[in-house]
Amino acid sequence: MTNRHNDRTPTILRKIVDRKWEEIDERKRRATQGDLKARAADQPPARGFARAMADRIEARKPAVIAEIKKASPSKGILREPFDPPAIAESYQEGGATCLSVLTDRDFFQGHEDYLKEARKACSLAVIRKDFMVAPYQVYESRAMGADCILLIAACLTRDQMQELEGIAYEIGLDVLVEVHDGEEMDDALTLNTPLVGINNRNLHTFEVSLDTTFDLHERIPGDRLTITESGILHREDVSAMTDRGIYGFLVGESFMRAEEPGEKLRELFG
Repeated sequence: MTNRHNDRTPTILRKIVDRKWEEIDERKRRATQGDLKARAADQPPARGFARAMADRIEARKPAVIAEIKKASPSKGILREPFDPPAIAESYQEGGATCLSVLTDRDFFQGHEDYLKEARKACSLAVIRKDFMVAPYQVYESRAMGADCILLIAACLTRDQMQELEGIAYEIGLDVLVEVHDGEEMDDALTLNTPLVGINNRNLHTFEVSLDTTFDLHERIPGDRLTITESGILHREDVSAMTDRGIYGFLVGESFMRAEEPGEKLRELFG
């Protein structure tokens, strides 16, 4: 993959993607791609992220991917003290369908150990939330125990996404593809994954509008599952989605700021 950016990639993502390539070079000095492939092959079967989401959505019940995230570039530290296993247990008790764990260190203060610890503390399937740009990271994700990876259309070309999805499927990982606009949706729908995330945050202005999901959901075929991301803060937001037939949610920040994340989840989704 010689092209290191999608031409439409927003500035903040370009900075993150450039750092990802540096990080991959650093990590390759500690473990080769071959090493990771072998470790990935030794992992027990994945927990079935897409299946768990589909079962809830097809039953017309909210399917919540609850996020474990210590910090964000725009908001700084979200939770201190930060205890991933305790948060994972709280989410499971609160009715989460799946978990999302941030592993990016430089921009989100994440760590792969957070994913390992959180997954060990519950029986939920876990997506590694990071910025995938190279096959190395896909093998790395399976080696650390992830059940699913995120592909962000804003920082990948169509060819890159198809390549990374192909490797993910080969080694037993599910894929969630994330879009922000119609052009990215066109690329995303060339993939095989049923999981299409619509991020309501504009990466150029950082403003959040649920209209992004309402507008783009119309373009998603019936054999795919819409997952709305960012800006779900109140029960009214949840109702606005379910009234339009949208039952997939990825929520992080409002849970991370709550004293008991699982209780906040139950309060929001009833």
